Amino acid sequence: MTANALLVAAVVAAYLLGSVSGALLVGRLRGGVDIRTLGSGNAGGTNALRTQGPWFALAVVIIDFGKGWLAAALLPGVALRLGASPPWLPAACALAAMVGHVWPVWHGFRGGKGAATLVGALLALAPAALVAVLAVWFVMVIVFGYVGLASMTATAALPLYVWLARVDPTAPLLAFGIAAAALVLFTHRANITRMRAGTEPRARRLWLFG
Repeated sequence: MTANALLVAAVVAAYLLGSVSGALLVGRLRGGVDIRTLGSGNAGGTNALRTQGPWFALAVVIIDFGKGWLAAALLPGVALRLGASPPWLPAACALAAMVGHVWPVWHGFRGGKGAATLVGALLALAPAALVAVLAVWFVMVIVFGYVGLASMTATAALPLYVWLARVDPTAPLLAFGIAAAALVLFTHRANITRMRAGTEPRARRLWLFG
């Protein structure tokens, strides 16, 4: 297999890994629960928490977080051992896993919003950037109470942090940050609509004014 074919195979494998939806996998193990038909209809940790409870949600987050980490850490490592791993490959695999989570081939291309997968990928790509992103997320959710708003703002802060801190490799991580921010903004468009309408639920246990 040529080097270019290895790189394509790694990115495709990252997409397929990302397509394993934690919410739908755990739902099947719980007797066929499909949380896309419940609550907000999102196959992610927040909707899992609101509709199925904390243990269900924890399992969902672990799976979605884990696949992001595996895509950004394991697959580029395999490619490196096979003789092909350019600096941009980890970021490309991370983005592919996020795309797989949002549009999973195994689940009719109806998935989640990508936040947990992004966090897992960032742990592998740039742990310091992950700390900054989580800090922004906590501040936003404490001040405003909206998980979706916190996720969008925190992800938008990622490329800014990469640029200001010159996180290495800067160019691939900056491109990943911009693409991830755009993807998370797109997947939260329904949250934006509900916030504008005043119908978006708040995380009252975390909201400072709740």
